[in-house]
Amino acid sequence: MRITLLTQYYPPETGAPQTRLALLAHRLTERGHRVTVLTAMPNYPRGKIYPGYGGFFRRETIEGVEVIRTYLYPSQKASFLPRMGNYFSFVFSSALVGTFALKKADYLIVESPPLFLGLAGYWLSRLKRTRLVFNVADPWPEKLANMGILRPESFLYRVSARLAAFFYNKAWLVSAQEKGVAQEIRQNFPKARTYFFSNGADTSVFGPEKATQETRQLLAGEAENLAVFAGSHNLIQGLDNVLDAAEILKDRLNLRFAFIGEGPEKARLVAEAERRQLTNVRFFEARPFAEVPPFLASADLLLAPLKKDIPHVVHVKMYEALASGRPVILIANPQGDAAAILRDNEAGLTVPPGDKEALAAAITTLCADPTLRQRFGANGRRTAEEQFDRVKLTDRFIDFLENHL
Repeated sequence: MRITLLTQYYPPETGAPQTRLALLAHRLTERGHRVTVLTAMPNYPRGKIYPGYGGFFRRETIEGVEVIRTYLYPSQKASFLPRMGNYFSFVFSSALVGTFALKKADYLIVESPPLFLGLAGYWLSRLKRTRLVFNVADPWPEKLANMGILRPESFLYRVSARLAAFFYNKAWLVSAQEKGVAQEIRQNFPKARTYFFSNGADTSVFGPEKATQETRQLLAGEAENLAVFAGSHNLIQGLDNVLDAAEILKDRLNLRFAFIGEGPEKARLVAEAERRQLTNVRFFEARPFAEVPPFLASADLLLAPLKKDIPHVVHVKMYEALASGRPVILIANPQGDAAAILRDNEAGLTVPPGDKEALAAAITTLCADPTLRQRFGANGRRTAEEQFDRVKLTDRFIDFLENHL
């Protein structure tokens, strides 16, 4: 097969879509298929083009995968105009470059969000006469409305909803990372062919054995207990809730909170922690993906926070936490899909978004009970191996594509 991946996000950037898509490209290549990735100049999450990149066009090869990079307007700002400039600059540049640089493929897989990238994907799929696979990592605009970024009655919401419906109806396949999202698309668009391509974690990369004393010392210092959040510091995470819990526990438990990563909210969070004099909180720069497993494995507990209840969304960091063999504290709807995974497999605790007292109580429970932490961690590791191993999930997806040629 010849496969083209169209995505705004790809390594050397770090993040959930980057990791998932790089593995997909790697596994396709290992199985003898030819893969081309059409992506943007790397800039996430800092909003600055990485050293050594830039300009309008660049071609390189990464582990046997042809990677074509095009221009985008880099921005870390969450405000409307810079964000739209970031998205649409890549929509237009990828459509233009793809018109001339891409060869005909068997499948064109488009990563959403951003939803608008589907415009370039649809154009290129028609031009190249290629089957369009529209991959929904997060359902826009529904997720933006749940986060309070868009109002359902707004013009942009209505336009985005119609655009999403257009892509679902026109795609040869709609794949989704959340089971509930796949089910909703199937119900609302019965003619659409859907595939549940679950998120997961590479259980050969993450694991409790990755812990090191050096990493523990770096993160925890002299603290006896260590709670870690590693990921993008975005609005969706609601990390203020974690700071609220840290303030409650400031003089208790001999506990350190470690925030690892970058994002548009980081500067404000650092300033807020300083204003509150939260001496039990430390911030660390984002690390290359290869350095992340020891940071997770060296913690006593891992945090997977969401600002609001977003139906069907499973925090991607939860899978890496499970694979790391560490107990998870999930901040999400206790009746949601993510909470069900923890509850059914006894791998962690769930607290509602915005409830700082409940979060502080959950952290206290785990810090006070090493036996419970060990049981949750072991259960989580087993769950990751049996249900959410990313390599196995990726191979099943490739099997599906091969069987439908």
